[in-house]
Amino acid sequence: MDRIITFGEIMLRLTPPGHERILQSPTFGATFGGGEANVAVSVSKFGREGVFVTALPANPLGDAAVGELRRHGVDVSFIKRTPGRLGIYFLETGANQRASTVVYDRDGSSISRVKPGDFDWSAICMGASWFHVTGITPALSQSAADSALDAVKAAKKAGLTVSIDLNYRKKLWNYGKSAPEVMRELTKYADVVIANEEDVQKCLGIEAEGVDVTAGELDVGVYKTLAEKVKAEFPNLSTVAITLRESRSADRNGWSAALHGQTGFYHSKSYDIDDIVDRVGGGDSFSAGLIFGLLEYPDDEAYALEYAVAASCLKHSVFGDFNLVTKGEVEALCKGDGSGRVQR
Repeated sequence: MDRIITFGEIMLRLTPPGHERILQSPTFGATFGGGEANVAVSVSKFGREGVFVTALPANPLGDAAVGELRRHGVDVSFIKRTPGRLGIYFLETGANQRASTVVYDRDGSSISRVKPGDFDWSAICMGASWFHVTGITPALSQSAADSALDAVKAAKKAGLTVSIDLNYRKKLWNYGKSAPEVMRELTKYADVVIANEEDVQKCLGIEAEGVDVTAGELDVGVYKTLAEKVKAEFPNLSTVAITLRESRSADRNGWSAALHGQTGFYHSKSYDIDDIVDRVGGGDSFSAGLIFGLLEYPDDEAYALEYAVAASCLKHSVFGDFNLVTKGEVEALCKGDGSGRVQR
């Protein structure tokens, strides 16, 4: 079984009930989430061995995070318990024309304090086939960025396929380095880059001409050109995947993706997603689906892309960060069974 290693932060997620505003009523639902943790859970649900590497405080909140990951089949044996705190984020779920809003409370988290050398990456990578990180982890602090670079270098040296979801988060890049200064160096060690058009512009400094990220309608030809630009600047990349979200409202999105791989350029089927339950984690579910798809269907990049888009489409129906759907459910949607009829 292919071991898939992810490295990053898991946080406590606090969400008001339904579509309420923060503290509209004095209630929050508590779950866990975070980019790389979401990927580890999802690939584990698909039947692969997901491994999540992080640092967590040695207190009941850290214990609960570890327990939740273990409950979903994730290997937590390389998690370190260190000083610091568990990061928190508050999610106010939008509706109609009111956008969802995220408020971070994660300064001083345990993962933001890690340094190169804190993890034995040669031991962690032993027997693994894939390493995944996002642009969120290196945005937390200089030491976290240095640790992410240390990790991708070690994974590359060990012969693992390295994927990076650029995942630009404007609210996090506050410690003095710009996103391109950090992410361009990390990308030199990647085989697969996953992004949307804004991520490419903000993290790599590569402009997507003719794109308005708020317009709601997307021109696929622009993304083929953008992917070609990325591969030209980073010839180490075998695959560039770009997610294409048409944001018509907080409740209704169009969802598809494009992939410029080793055998050509592909654009997936497009899903019209109405009545979104939870779109947070949608990008991570795409990353997990693509990683799984490229491993499971190595000779069919087009289908691997379809699998990733279908997996992410289904995530929009699941509350919480984690995508709790199975391989069978994703494959059924890939085959066209999107009716939502009761399965008896």
